[in-house]
Amino acid sequence: MKRGAAQLSSASRERAAWKEINRKGATILQSRSLARLKSIVHGFSTRNGGASKLGGERVLNLGFTDWDARATVEANRKVFLASLGAAEMDLTTLHQIHSDVIHLIEKSPHGALRGDALITCRPGILLGVQTADCVPILLADTRRRAVAAIHAGWRGTLARIAAKTLGRMHMEFGTRPADVIAAIGPAIHRCSYEVGPEVAQVFAGQFPLAREWFDVPRELSSGMQDGEIVAGDGPNPLKWLLMTPPGHDPPPPSVQLDLVAANRWQLVDAGVREANISASELCTACRTDLLFSHRREQGRTGRMMAVIGIRP
Repeated sequence: MKRGAAQLSSASRERAAWKEINRKGATILQSRSLARLKSIVHGFSTRNGGASKLGGERVLNLGFTDWDARATVEANRKVFLASLGAAEMDLTTLHQIHSDVIHLIEKSPHGALRGDALITCRPGILLGVQTADCVPILLADTRRRAVAAIHAGWRGTLARIAAKTLGRMHMEFGTRPADVIAAIGPAIHRCSYEVGPEVAQVFAGQFPLAREWFDVPRELSSGMQDGEIVAGDGPNPLKWLLMTPPGHDPPPPSVQLDLVAANRWQLVDAGVREANISASELCTACRTDLLFSHRREQGRTGRMMAVIGIRP
């Protein structure tokens, strides 16, 4: 099968693995694999269906941003939870810091927790992470009845937060990765996520398959050795490929990073069956009609939420 046909087939499978629900005025995305687990409630919000006003549009902003009223966000959260049939569950969220900090939740915490992943085995607790480009990941242990919600930006991905969350679930609950169902929600995709060469270099130092997660400009790739992501060790490798006079260096080149692929690899490498992982094909930066994108909307945007919990 040709590469283009293989990519098309993969995209078709990913679309089939997800469903869209319109309920209580909100549009919600769900993984069919997680939806089949009757003891689990989960969902990924979109921008549709809320009371917040952003640029003349009414949106479902679920984050306490500086442009939105707290009461409006709280009302939006009630709509979102009601659309999932989770209005009576206790929502726990985080003050996210792009880290590898993971919290075990056994009861509703007092005050905001700082970190980027939550795990629990307690029924009635709903774990939530907020995103507007970063990767939301939901995990469910089908044998031990434990769940996790993960926020993975590039720093969290570099720190292996997805793999570390699985490790913490094993430590706390006896979770085996082979028993885990994983859903990777809408995030910024490779097509729209440019990062500097220094990011590519640190990924190359951490992951053996990092080269596969980056698209490299042609002018860089022509000067690279096999396995390299960027040529040279300096902050601007491109200058060694172009004859420019001193003081006239070109700006550092950008490369495009596939955060979804990086996190999928981490899950598989940790032992999750590839067939048990579904990833949304929706790119936040490409679909601002449906999703929030911090990068595409230049910071003035809302926050989506990915939640998972065990039904009481």
